[in-house]
Amino acid sequence: MKNIIIALILSIVSVFSFGQTPTIQPKIMVVPFTKDGEDIRTVLDNDVNRRIAITKVKEGFDNKGYTTVDFVGKLKAARDNQIFTSDNQTDIKTKIIEMSGCDIYVIVEVDSKQDASGSSVNVILSSYEVSTGNSLSNKIGSSGKFYTDDIGKLTSKAVEKCIDDFTQTMMTKFMEIEQKGNSVLIDISFAEGSTYNMTTELGKDKLALSDILENWFSKNSVNGNYHIQGTTNLKMIFDDVKIPLQDVNGNKYSSNKYALEIYNFLKSIGLSPSKQIKGNSIFITIN
Repeated sequence: MKNIIIALILSIVSVFSFGQTPTIQPKIMVVPFTKDGEDIRTVLDNDVNRRIAITKVKEGFDNKGYTTVDFVGKLKAARDNQIFTSDNQTDIKTKIIEMSGCDIYVIVEVDSKQDASGSSVNVILSSYEVSTGNSLSNKIGSSGKFYTDDIGKLTSKAVEKCIDDFTQTMMTKFMEIEQKGNSVLIDISFAEGSTYNMTTELGKDKLALSDILENWFSKNSVNGNYHIQGTTNLKMIFDDVKIPLQDVNGNKYSSNKYALEIYNFLKSIGLSPSKQIKGNSIFITIN
């Protein structure tokens, strides 16, 4: 009996120590913060402290059992394959994140200070969900002030101070998305000269197209969770439709895949649609 009680206590302690784990295991990539004028392709080459920071953060996730994607490896692959077609830093970061296949990316910023009273380092961590760009977690870790020139050691200490709380907050937010679904915006309009509009009656039940669309989204959103921003004769906007993180086969589900489902449905009811996807916004035009 005594052994059973001890085992029970240990299991409870384990749950509270490590927290809940998402059903879907996200892939995480740690990315260095860049200032104006800095090139994300070379920012780590001459800054050992930034290399230490992103390595320590990546190790923190690895030690907790999360799958991580190596930023340096993806950057090298992008260089070798000549993926970059411009010097726009936003485009470069977006390309690296896209080719990484990660679900979450974490930006790491290192701020070090040295004066007569000692040295200190603040590490700022910010995580974002890839498909929507929504913020998941933000934390600042401070090393404290010491009489030392070893900025790398202070950087490690700063990361260690905040990585647990940062990860817990990030995964709590990710679990909310897992349960409630990702948000996408759907904008449905008509091409110039189209013979259709939102009041056009279709199908054997002769329902207005706007009603047909609402019925479809109510059945093809997570828990029927959607919101209509507005409807006119020529436009219908669903400003928040929840879609799953994975499909029925356990593969990653994206706004691209959801757009294809909308496209196929519209074709099935006799319409001729076209589609465009920008991040988590889907634009459907009925010709």
